[in-house]
This record gives sequence, C-alpha cells and structure tokens, in this order.
Amino acid sequence: MSREIAVIGSPTFTDGFRLAGVRKVEAVPEGDKPDELDAPVERTFADEEVGIVVMHAEDMQHLSRDVRETAETSIEPTLVTLGGDGAGGGLREQIKRAIGIDLMDE
Repeated sequence: MSREIAVIGSPTFTDGFRLAGVRKVEAVPEGDKPDELDAPVERTFADEEVGIVVMHAEDMQHLSRDVRETAETSIEPTLVTLGGDGAGGGLREQIKRAIGIDLMDE
C-alpha cells in the first residue's frame, strides 16, 4: 500500500505543498471557527493511504483536546508540524517519537 503525505491548513499554508505535488490536501479557510478544523484532521488521520500528516504548529491550538491528543500520539500516520514556536517539539523529536529511536544520538 502506498503511503502518501497529506497537508492540512489554510490555503496559504497548503498551496506550496500542492504545487510540490502533494495530492491529499485539506485546505481550511482562514478565519474559520477553531472547531471546524477537527473534521478535516479526523478524516485525514482515518485515511489508510496517509503516512505523514503536515500541519502548521499554530493550528494545533485550534483542535479540540481529543483530536489534538489523537494527532500528537499517532504513530501512523505521523504528524509533522511546521512553523510557529516549536510547539510540535521539533522535527528531531517528532522523528524520534515516530520511529522509536533517535537517529542523531551520539
């Protein structure tokens, strides 16, 4: 089974990924109510073809507690957050959580 990258966020955030060839995109209009982000996240995490989910770090604050916990603790698909203040724990920590080892361990 093919594992695809999915991107969730505002059109401004998702457009670059779409241009780079990412086919699974959930564009959520900017200014939507925070609870409207839950449904696209739940749909994407339920999609068996998705292996990596990319979101803007600040969007994580707009998820309900249950959906945010599901996204943060999911191993497959793996959540990667970009931008913001590093709320996602940094890419190194996300990879470590996803595969169980620290590739950069000295």
